[in-house]
Amino acid sequence: MERRTIGAAALAVGAVGLGCMPMSWAYSSSRQRGEESVRAVHRALDLGSTLLDTADMYGPFTNELLVGRVLKERRQDAFVSTKVGLLVGEQHIVANGRPGYVKRACDASLRRLQTDVIDLYQLHRADPEVPVEETWGAMAELVRAGKVRALGLCAMGARGGRRFGTRLHDATIRQLQRVQQVFPVSAVQAELSVWSPEALEALLPWCEARGIGFLAAMPLGNGFLTGTLTPGQGFEPDDVRARHPRFTAEMMASNQPIVAGLRRVAARHGEGITPAQVALAWVLAQGPHVVALPGTKQERWVTENAGAEGLRLTAQDLAEVADGPGAQGSWD
Repeated sequence: MERRTIGAAALAVGAVGLGCMPMSWAYSSSRQRGEESVRAVHRALDLGSTLLDTADMYGPFTNELLVGRVLKERRQDAFVSTKVGLLVGEQHIVANGRPGYVKRACDASLRRLQTDVIDLYQLHRADPEVPVEETWGAMAELVRAGKVRALGLCAMGARGGRRFGTRLHDATIRQLQRVQQVFPVSAVQAELSVWSPEALEALLPWCEARGIGFLAAMPLGNGFLTGTLTPGQGFEPDDVRARHPRFTAEMMASNQPIVAGLRRVAARHGEGITPAQVALAWVLAQGPHVVALPGTKQERWVTENAGAEGLRLTAQDLAEVADGPGAQGSWD
C-alpha cells in the first residue's frame, strides 16, 4: 500500500488506515464480537493499513484493550493512534484537559495497548475550563519523556457557528494556531467524505500549507456511502445512526442519488469496484497528506477498504462526484 507521511516528523503510514471505534463503541453492540474484530485488525496490518485509530473513551477502555491484543504480537507492523481528553459517565461525556489527568491517562493507555510508546496522541476535545495551551503542554511533555512520538488534534464537532456566519472549522483553526505556539501539531482528524466535504473549505488547506497530516474520519459517511444500507431499515438504540438526522428513512431515501453517482463511477472502473472504494479514493485524491480512516469490525470490509488505495479516479470522475447532489440533513 502507498505510504503517506504525517507531520514534520514524516511519520509514514498506509494511505488507508483502520478506525477501530465500531468494534466497541457507537455502533450496534449486538454485532460487536471481540475475536472477529481482532481478526479484522490483523487483516488490516497484513494489507498495509498500518494506522490503527482508537481512543480511551471508546468502550470506554475496551477498544484500547482490543487493539492491545494485536499490538502485543505485532507492534512493529502498526502505527498506533489514541486519544485523550474525554471521560464517559452515565448518559454523558465530559472533557478533562487538566495536565495531571492527561499524564495519568497516557500511562493507562500505554498499559491497555501493551506498548511503551504511542505513535500519535490526539487531543479528543479541549476542556473549556482549562486553557488548551496547558493541556497541550502536558502532552508535549509526554513526547519529551519518550511515551509519545507525535501530537494530533481532533476537530471540534460543534456546527452551530454557521448560524453566525462563520465557517464550520474556524474555531478549530483558532485552536490549532494556539497550540502550534506550544508544540508542533503533526495531524488533525476531522470528518471528510463525499457527503460531508466541509473540511475542504478551510481546514484541509490550512493543514496542507503547514505540512500537517489530515486524518479523514468517517470517510464512508457512517456506512451510508457503501450502498449497503436500506432506507427505513432501522438501527439499534445504542447505534449513533439511530439519532442522526441523515439516517431517518426519509433522508436516507433522499440521499440515494449520492450513492447512485458513486455506483456510476465504480462501473467505469470495472467489475468488482464498489461505491465504498470510490468514496475512499475521492478522499485520498484530496491531497498527498490525507489518510482515510474508515471504521469497521469485519475482515471483508477491511479488505475492500484497503483496495481503494489502488483506485485512481480520473478528472472526469472527480468532477462528477464534485458536481453531484449535496447531502440532505445534517447534525445542525
